Amino acid sequence: MDDEKLSVSISVRNLVEFILRSGDIDNRKAHTDTDAMQEGARIHRKIQKSMPEGYRAEVALKTVRILERTDREGTLALTVEGRADGIYKLNQDIIIDEIKSTYLSLEHITEPVPVHEAQAKCYACIYGKDEGLTRIGVQLTYCNIDSEEIKRFNKIYDVAELSDWFDNVVKEYSKWLFWEADWKKTRDETIRKLEFPFTYRPGQRELVGDVYKTVSRGRKLFIEAPTGVGKTISTVFPAVWNVGEGKASKIFYLTAKTIARTVAEDTFGILREKGLKFRYVTLTAKEKICILEKPDCNPVSCSRAAGHMDRINDCVFDLLTHEEEINRELILRYSERHNVCPFEMSLDVSLWADAVICDYNYAFDPDASLKRFFAEEKKNDFIFLIDEAHNLLERAREMYSSELTKEAFLNVKRSVAAIGKKLEKQLEYCNKAMLALKRECDDFQVWDNADDLYNRLLRAASVFEDFLDNNPVGFEGRDEALDLFFDMRRFIEVYENMDEAYRIYTDYNERGDFRIKLLCMEPASKLRKIMDNTRASVLFSATLLPMNYYKEQLGGEAEDYAIYAPSPFSPEKRIVMVGRDVSTRYTRRNRDEYLKVAAYIEAFVKAKKGNYMVFFSSYKMMEDVLKASDILQSWCIENKEGDEETPEILKELQKENYELVEISSERDKTGFDKSSYHEENDIKILVQRREMKEKEKEAFLDEFKENPDSTLVGFAVMGGAFSEGIDLTGDRLTGAVIVGCGLPMVSNEKELFKFYFDEKSGNGFEYSYLYPGMNKVMQSAGRVIRTVDDVGAILLLDERFGNPQYTNLFPREWFPYVTVNIGNVTERLSEFYEKH
Repeated sequence: MDDEKLSVSISVRNLVEFILRSGDIDNRKAHTDTDAMQEGARIHRKIQKSMPEGYRAEVALKTVRILERTDREGTLALTVEGRADGIYKLNQDIIIDEIKSTYLSLEHITEPVPVHEAQAKCYACIYGKDEGLTRIGVQLTYCNIDSEEIKRFNKIYDVAELSDWFDNVVKEYSKWLFWEADWKKTRDETIRKLEFPFTYRPGQRELVGDVYKTVSRGRKLFIEAPTGVGKTISTVFPAVWNVGEGKASKIFYLTAKTIARTVAEDTFGILREKGLKFRYVTLTAKEKICILEKPDCNPVSCSRAAGHMDRINDCVFDLLTHEEEINRELILRYSERHNVCPFEMSLDVSLWADAVICDYNYAFDPDASLKRFFAEEKKNDFIFLIDEAHNLLERAREMYSSELTKEAFLNVKRSVAAIGKKLEKQLEYCNKAMLALKRECDDFQVWDNADDLYNRLLRAASVFEDFLDNNPVGFEGRDEALDLFFDMRRFIEVYENMDEAYRIYTDYNERGDFRIKLLCMEPASKLRKIMDNTRASVLFSATLLPMNYYKEQLGGEAEDYAIYAPSPFSPEKRIVMVGRDVSTRYTRRNRDEYLKVAAYIEAFVKAKKGNYMVFFSSYKMMEDVLKASDILQSWCIENKEGDEETPEILKELQKENYELVEISSERDKTGFDKSSYHEENDIKILVQRREMKEKEKEAFLDEFKENPDSTLVGFAVMGGAFSEGIDLTGDRLTGAVIVGCGLPMVSNEKELFKFYFDEKSGNGFEYSYLYPGMNKVMQSAGRVIRTVDDVGAILLLDERFGNPQYTNLFPREWFPYVTVNIGNVTERLSEFYEKH
């Protein structure tokens, strides 16, 4: 595309907030402009209606500036547009009225906020030039949302001076526009030359085509893609092509796991090796990238927060003009060089990136979404690639739910008593409203509404806001107070937007605290609303079964596409066995059943030297099986760094008075016991603990080595850190045992889901227990075969795996499976391994 034909549009607000921002990052403010913008529309309309006759509201304004390049010939047409809140005549002057709603007490606003004033000046310049005026007035109208109190600031400007000022703003922005135009031209040229980087596997060409057509047509696509299909490259490649053809401007690669973000980075890296110029940025959670031990974003606690806004544009431009693969390490390096916040910097970089690799919450969570992209409910041309989409359902339910505990009100009430009497009084009212609910709740109670608590929260939130504004630092318990404040705000927002897909209940959490929860039963409508505002969404997973269930629950509609990608793996390289002579049903759990499970595990891992995983439905089941078997106990090793005593899991077993074998303590630098506990077979068991740090998880997986000299067995839980999102290819994993059907524990909340879906569709058990459980089973089993060269065995243990209700959910590639018993499982494995 020639420079002369380039045209770009930007809103007045976005222009001034980008070019003219200044000052500090400061989390001591209880509110954000975005909060006020979303809740202040009513205030705007009320003020506009109260103005004198002749006041024109929401006046559309636009100007087009032709920008000249300085490095070579070429121009660019920049359209700057927006809506002035009001225009009216006062005496002999035309006044541009800019209305800003705020939660701040107006006594704290002693002069206009610079970017607010700049926004009004832009409107004044555009209108003044269009109307041939020599002077024009600007009025900043601030209104407190709670009290509706108003404060105004007025100033008269010379239109010629405003025009010079506006030209300088546009000139500063032009360097970004010309850089972006050059980049996109280069990018699109490389996309047109780009070819698929691998030989297509069976069915992969069709998958790539389906994704391409989905984006081109602006639809949603749900993909069940077994391991090995190459789903990441098969979705990224056609999405990139659509960007190059101008059908989309940006790709959001959304994931639930850190490992999936790494895979996405690697995929873009592969395309770059083939000549693609495509800039991506990976967003890392604030807690993980912050330079402080705990994020505290204000100029008092963090030197980088002080003056961050003054330095950030130079930092971002430096990075953009030198880097293309913008990962966590690069963000940290450049943020240190320019002394800015790495997290906020990464968000700013995302504006200029072609692809953003990030967690689901940046797109879907109302509290964490990227407001610069999703704050306004308007159609955009983004592509959503949603990886491991089966995880989005539970995550979305959490995002759109909210809860409060009675104890939080009491704790904060005590901490503010000496310095905030008004707030103390309001929190006591909230506490009493919670107490009234508690008196009606012995264990678990469902409610039609929580109107009394909601009304108390509304009044308390206003007082809370003033308290935090007046006490930004320096009182004990401030962190807990801030947590409660935002929890209250979240609760109010959810309560005001609840629909028939919500239930309200009270109960007691694991600490015994009384709580009330607004539970989102179905997030489909909320997910659909966000996805419908994108160009297209592609949701994919190796375990998106049953398809209709996930399509319904994740916001799909009848006209949206759904496909099942065929597995590229030879069925001869995998054996799936089902042991039905053992049960993990709660009513059948006893020592005899645990010994059967242990016997199966022993036979499975003794059949061939190698690395194995055994996945249990819960930590309790895992511990019970270990307690029952002296053999399994004797194989246990521990992964707790620096602990030279008895492994933690065995300490727990000792409490139950089970006889244990003597354990040595020969450990290497990772903290793993390297001694051989079972001399005959040289077998060791490594046990997942309930809480493991990232380094401990990495060390756990590092023990699964290629060409092992001995047999290593990892005991883990379904749905945990090691059951999905990890690749143990080749000899790093020989087989997996799945103990149980993965059904969630029966709980009041799960029973609430069951009752809800029984009423709605008669599928309460399936939606609440069966489908989530079997998804965990499939994810766990999916660890075994990761590449076309892998050979592996899968053993499913539970009588229910003989029930069609369960086997009908098996993925296609598991058929035909082999039914075994404890007497012939070794023989079946031997026959399989002899062929390979």
